[in-house]
Amino acid sequence: MATQRIVITGRPGTGKTTLVKRLLAYLPRADGFITEEIRDGKMRIGFKIIALNGEEGLLARKGFPSSCRLGSYGVNINDLEKVGVKALKRALAQKVTVVIDEIGKMELFSRKFRETVRIVLESDQDTIAVVQMSPLPFLRDILAKPGLCVYEVTRENREQLFSSIREKLKQPGQFENR
Repeated sequence: MATQRIVITGRPGTGKTTLVKRLLAYLPRADGFITEEIRDGKMRIGFKIIALNGEEGLLARKGFPSSCRLGSYGVNINDLEKVGVKALKRALAQKVTVVIDEIGKMELFSRKFRETVRIVLESDQDTIAVVQMSPLPFLRDILAKPGLCVYEVTRENREQLFSSIREKLKQPGQFENR
């Protein structure tokens, strides 16, 4: 059976992470991570990284002391690698669907993260990944990689896209443990 690689991309705030969370219910076995905003009232002040086994870490936060910065956010490479990279390697070792939410500018500060993403995308394991829209070569190269099913999420198409991807996950031989 062919390896299935679903890549979700789109502008910020279109619901990429929400889509991935909804799709998790249709995966028989998966590991990896999702990211969530940290808010103080209506203001976003950071991001946390959450492995599918429940481990959590701080991905980035306004004012976080780090040499890796994106705007006002300091990126926590230690937690990214301790939680995120570890979860991706665990998914590879367990031969389950790999979930990566997301591959973006913050995550690319980590060499270990970039190397692990390359390994995942060269493996024969089913993958669902969110890739940030960006002109960065690493991200452009992922989106241009042959064999990926790339879906661009918008506010207008996100419900239809959820239904389409969910149906793909239900197809016999798709996303089954091999």
